[in-house]
Amino acid sequence: MVEQIRLLQAEIRANLDSIAKVYHQIDELGAQATGSPQDIILGYYLHVLYGLFENLFVQIAERFGNHIGDTTQWHTQLLKRMTLDVKSIRPPVISQEAYLALNELRSFRHLFRNAYLLQFDPDRLNLVLRESFKLKSIYEAEINTFLDFLEQLAQTDS
Repeated sequence: MVEQIRLLQAEIRANLDSIAKVYHQIDELGAQATGSPQDIILGYYLHVLYGLFENLFVQIAERFGNHIGDTTQWHTQLLKRMTLDVKSIRPPVISQEAYLALNELRSFRHLFRNAYLLQFDPDRLNLVLRESFKLKSIYEAEINTFLDFLEQLAQTDS
């Protein structure tokens, strides 16, 4: 069990590094939609950002037996499950505030993947950006709290 916990910790840290790099790229772009072709690049980074968070959550869900049966709604269910305190199994991974921001990113990712647009509505893109910045201010502390839980779990098992 300790090996699985250590592997999960390493995977989470790798995802955190990637998330930080994506936020850096968003900052480099000026972090505001303007209606220019550059908005497509910004949309791409927001799409990738949500994907990294979702990968992190899938890794956690797999280690803690949070299998989702309804594949039509699994993205939404996975995100909701990360807010749950699963007694005797694991604490919540994210807060309700992080959930709301991530849910906006999830919705945008769906739009990005299924839209064949050469331009996004700047107001919509700026809304998603604002939510991503709310998330940016809280995600590290929340994920680090979960990493602390994993460390305690590893110490208990060794």
